[in-house]
Amino acid sequence: MTAEGESRPPSRADEVAEAAARAFRLLPAAPRDLDLPAGKGSRSPARRISSDRDTVERDLLKLVLTLVELLRQLMERQALHRVDQGDLTEDQEERLGATLLLLHDRMSELCAEYGLTMEDLNLDLGPLGTLLPPSE
Repeated sequence: MTAEGESRPPSRADEVAEAAARAFRLLPAAPRDLDLPAGKGSRSPARRISSDRDTVERDLLKLVLTLVELLRQLMERQALHRVDQGDLTEDQEERLGATLLLLHDRMSELCAEYGLTMEDLNLDLGPLGTLLPPSE
């Protein structure tokens, strides 16, 4: 225990907590809390999933496909990294490429089947930006 008047050095947890507190102080208010300047009209709606009773099935599918697409992109990046490192045989590279291409095609088919585009899957996370990186 420390004596009264002594200050302990900040721990890593204290530093992280202070950094998080600073970051949250910098976040803008939620869109509904912002007052629009006169004459600016209404803001364009954020591209977020709504919970309307009539569209809940489509919205749930959109969320699931968004997560699958995020994982697909992460797997693709990891595969490219492994290819660049030379960790895979030529046969493994071929199978991996074919599998990733098949998964991309199936994602496109599912999006088309439900009237979604790949851009629809890129959810807006507010101040963090969009969930998925921009398409190339």
